[in-house]
Amino acid sequence: MSKVKYYYDPDTLSYRKIEARKSRKYRNIGLFLLGSFLFGLLGLTVLLNTNFINTPKELSLQRELRNYDLQFELLDKKMEQVEQVLTNIEDRDNNIYRIYFEANPIPDEQRRAGFGGINRYKSLEGFNNSEMIIASTKRMDIIQKQMVIQSKSLDEITKLAEEKEKLLAAIPAIQPINNEDLRRMASGYGWRSDPFTKARKMHWGMDFSSPKGTPIYATGDGKVTRADSNSSGYGNHIRIDHGFGYVSLYAHMSKYNVTAGKTVKRGDLIGFVGSTGRSEAPHLHYEVFKDDQRINPINFYYGSLTAEEFANMLKTASQENQSLD
Repeated sequence: MSKVKYYYDPDTLSYRKIEARKSRKYRNIGLFLLGSFLFGLLGLTVLLNTNFINTPKELSLQRELRNYDLQFELLDKKMEQVEQVLTNIEDRDNNIYRIYFEANPIPDEQRRAGFGGINRYKSLEGFNNSEMIIASTKRMDIIQKQMVIQSKSLDEITKLAEEKEKLLAAIPAIQPINNEDLRRMASGYGWRSDPFTKARKMHWGMDFSSPKGTPIYATGDGKVTRADSNSSGYGNHIRIDHGFGYVSLYAHMSKYNVTAGKTVKRGDLIGFVGSTGRSEAPHLHYEVFKDDQRINPINFYYGSLTAEEFANMLKTASQENQSLD
C-alpha cells in the first residue's frame, strides 16, 4: 500500500493531502534508471579489468598464448637437435674429410660467429617477450650460417674427392705385365752391373723378363705423349703422362698398340714386349717419373699384387745383379 503524505495548511488550520505530480514521478523513475545504468556500467568496467571474469575473446587469446608457448618449446627442442646434428657433421668434416683430403679445418669461431654492424633485431624490440624472440632469432641465424658454411665445405670436399679420385686413377699403380706372362723380375731399381760393359751403373727402372710379344698394359690413366724410338737406348718405347706430375715409360717394345696423343685407362693394352734398342734379351724396361725425377716403380704396385707377391718382388728387386739393358 502506497504511503500517503500530508502537509499543514495554516490558512485552513488543517492537514491537506499531498498530491504527487506526474512529472516528478517520471523524473524520479528516469533518475533511478540512469543511476542503475551508470552503476552497472561501472561494475562491468571493473569486472572486465580484473581476472574474475574473462570474455570469450580473452579466453581465445589465452589459448593462443598457451599454444605459442608450446610451439616455442617444440621449436627450442628442434633447434637443439639441429645443433647436435650440425656439430656432429662439423666434427666429421674437420677431423675426417678435410684431414683425408689435406684441407685445413674450419675454426669454430668462423662457423658460429654472430653478425656485427647494424642492429638486425631492432624490429623485434618493445614486445613483452622481446628478449626471448630476439635470442631465438639470433640462434636461428647462427644455425643458418653454420649450414651455409657446412654446405660450402661439403662442396669443397666433393671437388677435392673428385680430384683425389682422378689422382688415384692416374697414379701408375699396377704391374705393367701380368704375373702369368712374367718369366721373372730380372732386375730392380738401383745400382746394377751393365750387361754390355759389366761396369756398375745406376739402373733407373725395373726389368720384367717375358717372351717377345707379351702384352704390356698402361699402369694408370693418362695420355700417351710419345710412341717412338727416338730416345737413345730405349728402342721402341712409350711415355704416358698421368698428370699430377707422374709419367711412366715402357721401353724395348716390339710394337705399339697406341699412338701419341691417345688417352688410355689403367689396364689398357699399349704394346708388346720386345728387345729393341740397348737390350740383351726380350724384356720390358719400366720407369716412373714424379716431377721429372725418376723414382722406384716398386712403390706403386699396390693395385695388382698380393702382399706375398709384393714381398717376393721386393726381395728380388733388392738384389744387386745384372740388368738386361
